Amino acid sequence: MSGRPQFVALAGDVPPTDAELVAAARDGHDWAREALFRRHAPMALGMAHRLMPHDGEVDGEVDDLVQDSFVSVLQRLERLQNPQAFAAWLGSTVLHAVGKRLRRRRMLARLGLRPREVIDPDAVAAPNAPAEIAVELRRVYALVDRLPVEQRIALILRRVDEMEIPEIARCMGLSPSTVKRRLKAAEERLARTCPGPAPPSWRAAARRPRWRRRPPGRPPGCARGPRPGRGACP
Repeated sequence: MSGRPQFVALAGDVPPTDAELVAAARDGHDWAREALFRRHAPMALGMAHRLMPHDGEVDGEVDDLVQDSFVSVLQRLERLQNPQAFAAWLGSTVLHAVGKRLRRRRMLARLGLRPREVIDPDAVAAPNAPAEIAVELRRVYALVDRLPVEQRIALILRRVDEMEIPEIARCMGLSPSTVKRRLKAAEERLARTCPGPAPPSWRAAARRPRWRRRPPGRPPGCARGPRPGRGACP
């Protein structure tokens, strides 16, 4: 099914909400799935790139992770309890995929089956970022690779994505108190390694990733209807 249903006209031709798009996607409309992808792909790609900056510019692994996350959520739309919370659900799926991939890499590195991760500084800071913030951002990412995975994710979401504690807790599937403990441990190590005040905005200094393999259009598999799968944080 691909025809677009007629939504009630709104003042100023307001685009459909996420809830409306999710409802249409559940009914099998490919245009709605593509609209969700186009609307939220930049957020998902940016989040994944900031957590795995050493991959996106080289082999497109971040692109693939985001594409796979989209396919996963589109196949499980029936499990989303609050359709307007599609963005948060997608973010949780991306974080789960990132965490799983980082843990697997560290295990392989400990076994000597994969070299240690090395973050390219130029993949982190935007070309027009103020010099002092770019330097600080590079120093932070040099530390991030040595943090436990949950501390790494929590620190980047808090310091770079500027998310609040409750939002981080929902996305990571942890309690707010656990997130606070992860952040405290990461911040203490950061303070020892990178002393001095934090820059006013790391997010503004972070490089904006670009799609390497596919433009943000229809995700692969979107023509297929939703299939039952494992649940995720709604």
